[in-house]
Amino acid sequence: MKSRANKYPVRRLCKLLNVHPSGFYAWLKQPESKRTQEDRTLVSKIKRAWIESGGMHGYRNIHQDLIDLKVKCGRDRVYRLMKEKGLKAQRSAKAPRPYYGGKPDTVVQNGLA
Repeated sequence: MKSRANKYPVRRLCKLLNVHPSGFYAWLKQPESKRTQEDRTLVSKIKRAWIESGGMHGYRNIHQDLIDLKVKCGRDRVYRLMKEKGLKAQRSAKAPRPYYGGKPDTVVQNGLA
């Protein structure tokens, strides 16, 4: 709703969402929560660790990197923040299957005769 307030009248948006306009404006004036502030600093550290790994590390390795840097955070929190920002581990390419060439013999030669 905050992003649409520039394009549409606030009262109309509030009516559609069944919210009182004064509640919307009170929500706008609220200070940012402590968790949101911590998440923002944590995301910058996560991005730095992800870029340093060449985009190869997933949330488990990034979590371990953060623990090595003495940053306190849970693995699920790192997972959630990486998912929100679209940071994924790059998977390596599959190894090609071996090719043995030719068709196998359908009848085995009698070696005893």
